[in-house]
Amino acid sequence: MNKIKAPPRIVVGAPWGYSGKTVISCAITKILKEKGIKIQTFKKGPDYIDPSWLKAASGRPCRNLDLFLMGKEETVRRFFFHSAGCDFVLIEGNMGLYDGIEEDGSGSTAHISRILKAPVIIVVNTQKMTRTVAALVEGLKSFEPDTMISGVILNNVSGERHARKLLSAIEKYSRISVLGIIPRDKNLLIDSRHLGLVPFEEKLKNYSILEKIANFTEKHLDIEAILEIGRKAQEFWLQLDEQKSPVDIKTVRIGVFYDHVFNFYYPENLEALESYGAELVFINSVRDSRLPEIDGLYIGGGFPELYLEELSSNRGLMQDVFFFVQEGNPLYAECGGLMYLCDHIHFGGRKYRMSGLIPAEVFLTKRPQAHGYVEAEVVGQNPYYPLGTVVRGHEFHHSALKLTNRVDFIFKMRRGKGGYGLNDGILYKNMLASYTHIHSQGVSSWAENFVNLCLTLKGRRKSNYIIREVTHG
Repeated sequence: MNKIKAPPRIVVGAPWGYSGKTVISCAITKILKEKGIKIQTFKKGPDYIDPSWLKAASGRPCRNLDLFLMGKEETVRRFFFHSAGCDFVLIEGNMGLYDGIEEDGSGSTAHISRILKAPVIIVVNTQKMTRTVAALVEGLKSFEPDTMISGVILNNVSGERHARKLLSAIEKYSRISVLGIIPRDKNLLIDSRHLGLVPFEEKLKNYSILEKIANFTEKHLDIEAILEIGRKAQEFWLQLDEQKSPVDIKTVRIGVFYDHVFNFYYPENLEALESYGAELVFINSVRDSRLPEIDGLYIGGGFPELYLEELSSNRGLMQDVFFFVQEGNPLYAECGGLMYLCDHIHFGGRKYRMSGLIPAEVFLTKRPQAHGYVEAEVVGQNPYYPLGTVVRGHEFHHSALKLTNRVDFIFKMRRGKGGYGLNDGILYKNMLASYTHIHSQGVSSWAENFVNLCLTLKGRRKSNYIIREVTHG
């Protein structure tokens, strides 16, 4: 067992969402990286999109911290494990600083900051605001006084006159350190859509956008003061258990759809599969016309509705996926992956043919059909989760299913809406498709069971092949 010390660290929070947390977090991260500082980023809460930008800014996978999905002990352990050996840590919050899943604020960004003994820097969108900024900051400081709010960044400032009024109010009433005054500028905007920002991987131009954000923002941030706040974080130690050694010999090959269409994967999910002996084979859902030689398939979430023409035209890959499942091979799919496996997707007045494994029509809607945390009880026998397990995850989708034939659901929703009524998790042979996204750190059996299923079925295929060879020899 190793006792390790938490590195210098900050939490970037805000009074509400859409204050500019991600832009500022990416800017700080990239600036520090360019200075030669080894920085590890984290995102509070369930999210794939903001972490994709933070990963690009730091050059290291961004990790999620979530008390609901992982529990306190595992959240702290993952923080120490992934930040070990780093010079600095930046944790981007979500929603408002004190917004949690419970009325007492449990699971909020402030709650995470207190658990990790990390000082908080507040990003305030100051549009149409002057003197009120001081009342806002003072209210945040006093609401839960043990939350260590150590500085503020004033974002979306309209000009010098506006900046003077904001600074005057803060100096008179709040006396908090102002760490940056960021002028309003269209170059600081990241494209967004219904689920939030556009994922970094989706557009090549995002590299230049990230560069512009860092270059512009560096002129208006006090980076040394930000570093000093992180260095003054309270000492925090943890006795970290020895990690289980991953399996060196790869026993199965699991294909993963990973491209600009499907990229909603927690890095821990992929790493967990590898740790149990899986070699991951990445597949492009648009460009690859055939499945490679694999023993299992994992299709995560994404935005298939934006690439329906390309997906639907790639019939060779869809047919391979269809027969792969019909032959009894394992396939695990989440959200966008589930949509890909249905008969058709209806969007923009058109109908697009999909894989045809799930007898359902998918209809895209303007309003979210489900959004938030999930607790799903496993009520049907399946090879991925023990019967009676309560799976914790999250859901966020703008699509609705219309079933055209009977399907077997293995999840009954205790919390959340699921995919059809209060049901989710469509099981067909060894395929499980669900709107529920899971994080492997909160569902301990998933990766091991998935790999073992692939290995078992691979062994049966090999035995059948030998029998056929002997019979026909």
